[in-house]
Amino acid sequence: MKSRSLTILMGSVIVLMMAFMFPSHNIAVQKLDYEKYGSIAIAVVKADYPEEAVTDYEYVGRKKISSQEVQDSFRFQVKEDGKEKTVIVTINHKTTEDKFISLTVEEPK
Repeated sequence: MKSRSLTILMGSVIVLMMAFMFPSHNIAVQKLDYEKYGSIAIAVVKADYPEEAVTDYEYVGRKKISSQEVQDSFRFQVKEDGKEKTVIVTINHKTTEDKFISLTVEEPK
């Protein structure tokens, strides 16, 4: 048992050392952006459809607009009057200054 615990501990230490040696800063920043702006997108959909059930949520992805601006897109499935409808939320923001630029909500036809 002690040997197994030591093996797990050593494995954890190696993983941590590799994380510091090979940082994935860009991935971590994008995840933080995704979480932050995903929360905003969810709040907006809930505000726009207060009586409706949000049945599905998907992070569509990131599009680079310029060297400092990106657009994150989120797809929601909302059940309105018993029918499923798709709602797309796009959020533009600056990555260098972490500033919000714009938000759009649309129902594709």
